[in-house]
Amino acid sequence: MRILVIEDEKKLATYIKKGLEENHFAVDVSYDGEEGLFMLKTNEYDLVVLDILLPKKNGLEILEETRKNGKDMPILLLTAKDAIEDKAHGLDSGADDYLVKPFSFIELIARIRALIRRGKVHYQTELTVADLSLDIAAHRLYRKGQPIDLTNKEFALLEFFMRNLATVLTRTQIAEHVWDYNFDSITNVIDVFVNRLRNKIDKDRTNKLIHTIKGVGYVMSEEKP
Repeated sequence: MRILVIEDEKKLATYIKKGLEENHFAVDVSYDGEEGLFMLKTNEYDLVVLDILLPKKNGLEILEETRKNGKDMPILLLTAKDAIEDKAHGLDSGADDYLVKPFSFIELIARIRALIRRGKVHYQTELTVADLSLDIAAHRLYRKGQPIDLTNKEFALLEFFMRNLATVLTRTQIAEHVWDYNFDSITNVIDVFVNRLRNKIDKDRTNKLIHTIKGVGYVMSEEKP
């Protein structure tokens, strides 16, 4: 899952980005409204965390323009404006939720997960492929009941594979959904992480789950393509 955070307070934006990445999201950050709107127009995001009081273009303008452009991803307004009238205006402008600063990160992540579940009918927090089981909420992975430790990026990569079972994924698709805006997809980082993941879930097992499609990318499947 890829999230865009548009927040001009750099310390807060860094805090949110770090926390979301620890929860296995790919996160892009923008510090002003014009850049944030440009990123929204040129990239696909699963959710947006949007401050209202931004330089160059405010959050409500971004919200209204984003909805007019047909983008329907969940948008959570994050702001110091706590009046009932402000909340009502934000929600009426197209926001899906409204969280007032200062806030608890536990509440922020809970609201984000709720919005993602609400927006995606088939969003599941427990994924299973063959004897591999991934618990998103508990951040745990098991194969044949045996726990396997993953880094945050390995976890995000595996989740993307499992949510796209039997679908061939190009390196570009993987980069867009698992890494952030600044990732250089020309490097072999994706191949390195896929190999690390294979070593953890497929090594010494007869039924391999991650397969290479030469010249294209990778696919997760119970059967070899």
